Amino acid sequence: MKFAIFTVILHTIYQKTKSLVIIYRKIQQKKMGFISRIFGKKQDNGTKTGGMEDYMTLVRVYLQAAIAENVGITNLAMLPDLRLFKTTLRVPTLNNKLGAGEKKHCRKMLKDLYKTEDNFFTEIDKSIKKNCRKMQDVQTYLVQFQGFTQDLMMLMGNLMKFKLRMPSFMKKAIYTMTEKTVTDIFNRNDYKDAGVMKTIVAIRTYDKRLGFSEKWITDFVYQIVMLAKKEPKPKDEDVKNK
Repeated sequence: MKFAIFTVILHTIYQKTKSLVIIYRKIQQKKMGFISRIFGKKQDNGTKTGGMEDYMTLVRVYLQAAIAENVGITNLAMLPDLRLFKTTLRVPTLNNKLGAGEKKHCRKMLKDLYKTEDNFFTEIDKSIKKNCRKMQDVQTYLVQFQGFTQDLMMLMGNLMKFKLRMPSFMKKAIYTMTEKTVTDIFNRNDYKDAGVMKTIVAIRTYDKRLGFSEKWITDFVYQIVMLAKKEPKPKDEDVKNK
């Protein structure tokens, strides 16, 4: 049951067409967490502040800020997550160039809230510099990144299965198993399930273009897995409806 719930939680992240958290201008509770102050989360809706949705939102914001800085985008409408982040936090534009100030601000938030390592940002920057050299590359890159992360998380949930039931305090063991599963995805070719192999091929193809290392992928998946374990359980009715 716990695994089914975990799978539903992961699946929910990517089913939302607009995966930004809802913003309210007035904060009703003074003791809300930092992310709640920014994104105006309600405390009675079962959503955990600083959880998976917040993390994925900030990752997308950093991604879009890096793209804006590298390509020279001036139209915020092209980057909805970045636009919402910038206007809500009133992040100033540095040196009349969109992206630099927003990227710095978002990077600090990810480091403070999730202890994200510098290498995580370095690899994103390198990937964008390699793949987003002109305006026409932007949409293609965003679609590829979304497809890559979606397929990756669904496959990891499928391959790790019961291993995901391990308690959160066994962090080292969970990381080691995540690392091994990622290594298998990029090196094993003897999976009997045709659907699994099809997804693996798609992930390898995506990553060949995006250029993320196995270490980056492991850290990314591990962070989401640990955050998923802290998410409130969906109601039984919700699980059945899924």
